[in-house]
Amino acid sequence: MSVEGDHYKALSKLVEISPGRYREDHGLSFADFEIGDVYEHRPGRTITETDNMWMSLVCMNDHPLHINSEYAGGTEFGAVLVSSLVTFSIVGGMSLASTSNKGIANLGWDKVRLLAPVFVGETIYAESEVIAKRRSESRPGQGIVTVKTKGVKASGEIFLSCERSFLIEI
Repeated sequence: MSVEGDHYKALSKLVEISPGRYREDHGLSFADFEIGDVYEHRPGRTITETDNMWMSLVCMNDHPLHINSEYAGGTEFGAVLVSSLVTFSIVGGMSLASTSNKGIANLGWDKVRLLAPVFVGETIYAESEVIAKRRSESRPGQGIVTVKTKGVKASGEIFLSCERSFLIEI
């Protein structure tokens, strides 16, 4: 995707709502998605101990590997692991602005894979590839887009992957 192309401009644009006044308009419309396009979601996010502790407990994941440094230090990992519920949520959030920001509904996540541990202090990024799009058979005027999203550490290691489908206006 070229930075100069109209396709790129659709990701983030300003819409004039009155003379000299503009509103940001984020996200893609159905027509903007092209199978094979890859979106690198930025900014990245450095995971903190607070992120992991609070989100683990909000999700009611009280496994000591995620919230107890003494316990975690005695495991093969040697340190607290960031809960996959935390990393999955952050990667999902990172991907929204340039995928389903104009979506009507998430339809589901498939093929969720946890490929490597994430530790407090690591910086993570996300990227999504458009793998399918079609008109909805049951909802005229709407379409279904499917993306494969990966969570990627600053080192380049992929720690998470999943496929997500969402409904969007045509």
